[in-house]
Formats: sequence, structure tokens, C-alpha cells
Amino acid sequence: MSEQKFEAWAIVDLFGHTRVAGLVTEQTVGGCSFVRVDIPEGDSYRTELYGQGAIYAIRFVSEQVARLAAEQITVAPVKAWDLPDSVRTAMLEHSDGGHD
Repeated sequence: MSEQKFEAWAIVDLFGHTRVAGLVTEQTVGGCSFVRVDIPEGDSYRTELYGQGAIYAIRFVSEQVARLAAEQITVAPVKAWDLPDSVRTAMLEHSDGGHD
């Protein structure tokens, strides 16, 4: 008896308010099963693997819808956050002066 390979286009919601879209399959790595998402990027794909605990929802859609969603989903790069220079300077001046 042969096992049928799972393959479907979908939009996948992940914990942490992240969303990806692409061709969803299963992949085993080191004896652990993962959900594999091949995300279209122009003429190629970016592959990401997710454990079941990372997934909030999977919505199965047509290939056309998944490709369109993949184009529109943008993840902002992580940026360091810091206080504005004026606030940082005022805090330093306050902490250095008058507290003997």
C-alpha cells in the first residue's frame, strides 16, 4: 500500500502574527515532521519549515490566490529601537546631576 503525498496551496497563519503563502507539503527532518511551505518569489521559491506548534491556522486556497497573497505579504525587517537623542541626553543629564 503506497502513501499519498500531501500537497496543497494555502495561506498559513503562524503564532506571532506572521503569515506565509505557498505550496504546502510535509517534510521529515531528523525524525520530526514539519509543515513545509514553498513560498513563490518571482521565478523561484523560498522554502520554510514549521513545527505544528508554530501554526495557528491553514486556509487552503487556489494556486492563483496563494501566489497573489505571497506577493502581498511583507515582513518588515527587525529594527533596533532606541530613545530619541534628546530624551537620552536629558536622561543622562538628570542621572548625573544633583544626586549625591
